[in-house]
Amino acid sequence: MTNAKHPKDAVWTRDEVDSPCVKLCVIHPEERLCVGCYRSIEEISVWSRMTPEARAAVMADLPGRSPRMARRRGGRIGRLDR
Repeated sequence: MTNAKHPKDAVWTRDEVDSPCVKLCVIHPEERLCVGCYRSIEEISVWSRMTPEARAAVMADLPGRSPRMARRRGGRIGRLDR
C-alpha cells in the first residue's frame, strides 16, 4: 500500500480564488450591490481576473457596505417612508 493520493482527491486541494460569495445572488435595485456579498456587478464580473491584492482590498471594504443594505424596502414600513 502506498501513501500516494488518488487523483480525484486533487480537486479538494486545488487553489481557489478567494470570494465572499454566499450564493445569495440578487442585485439591490437602488444600491446596485449584491445583497449576499455586497459586491458591485462590476466587481463580480471581473473577480476572477483581479489580482489577489485587488480582491483583498474589495473584501476589506465589504463590511462597510452592509449598512447601505439595512433599510427595508418592502411591506408596510417601505410604504410609510415614501
